[in-house]
Amino acid sequence: MLRIGLTGGIAAGKSTAAARFAELGARVVDHDRLARRAVEPGSAALVDIVREFGDRVIVDGQLDRKALADIVFHDDAARERLNGIVHPTVFAMGQAEDRMARRDGVHVVVHDIPLLYEAGGSGGFGLVVSVQADRGVRLKRLMDGRGMTHDEAVARIDAQASDAERASIADVVLDGSGTPEHLIAQVDALWRDRVPHSG
Repeated sequence: MLRIGLTGGIAAGKSTAAARFAELGARVVDHDRLARRAVEPGSAALVDIVREFGDRVIVDGQLDRKALADIVFHDDAARERLNGIVHPTVFAMGQAEDRMARRDGVHVVVHDIPLLYEAGGSGGFGLVVSVQADRGVRLKRLMDGRGMTHDEAVARIDAQASDAERASIADVVLDGSGTPEHLIAQVDALWRDRVPHSG
């Protein structure tokens, strides 16, 4: 079974690439979804987050994502503390997904991990793919598509690893600056050339 780590900065096109991998037959494991499950009410990770950041990040027993984001997007040390709480749980959940895929006879599992670099690197994947896009393109996508202000978009991009940092752990870098079709064509070429079980 080939495990692919897929990463990329916000609004670079990673979701488009992940969707194409799924269409080609890979099982895609969305680590953002795992991270949301990891902090559900009653979870050990949520208890640790409240212990670390206080009751201001809880509303009606649930994590107040906006309150937490307001803290960590502007404070590198706070973001590192949060990652130290959430990443180990998400990593274990990802391993469980791999075991299920192996049991189901899946040949290719793509782990969609926005913060792969921040989580400590390549994660033992057979192939690491980074989707990158020009900063100006990403800013425009965030402002036009997600309704962010320029300053909010800049803060989101700057809170993540740089393209150079992500490229340093990648075996393949895909260009997400153009149209979705351009990125999909790159995924198709990668699938054809680098994935042994594409059948």
